[in-house]
Amino acid sequence: MNALDVLRYGHGTVLDTVEHVPETNWLDGGVCGVWSTRDLLAHLASYELALGDILSTFTGETSTPTLDEFFASSADFNDAQVGLRQAQTGAESLAEYSRAYDRVADFASRIPEDTWREVGTIPWYGPEYSLDDLIAYQYYGHKREHCAQIGVFLDRLKRASGAHPTAG
Repeated sequence: MNALDVLRYGHGTVLDTVEHVPETNWLDGGVCGVWSTRDLLAHLASYELALGDILSTFTGETSTPTLDEFFASSADFNDAQVGLRQAQTGAESLAEYSRAYDRVADFASRIPEDTWREVGTIPWYGPEYSLDDLIAYQYYGHKREHCAQIGVFLDRLKRASGAHPTAG
């Protein structure tokens, strides 16, 4: 697996998906539970920040504020992180997510290829897993799941407007 490609594909999926959400609907709830598209982007941004923290440790960095917050309050992490971003516009949430991805891409590009496949480098995720596994299962799959939810939301919007769900 090429982790850099998988990271790029996941990011592209998010960007391609949210591009289709009308600006007037970015704050509509019900995309994922009570969350809106903006909330989902805030959620994805917080996970991207945590991934940047994870990857930074493989380049010698030691400051991991978002990852520390995740470990300290994993049960409340999602709602707390989205709550911290409630004042953001959709565009600001997208920009934060994109900046966090750029940070991830930078750290990822500095990690040796063999390290991505090395089992046991992230024991808190499971001693039998590698960074490749984390990227595929937790990050790429996570983005695809939320983008599918946004897709369902877009279909509901089209049906409500009388347009055919697969139209344009």
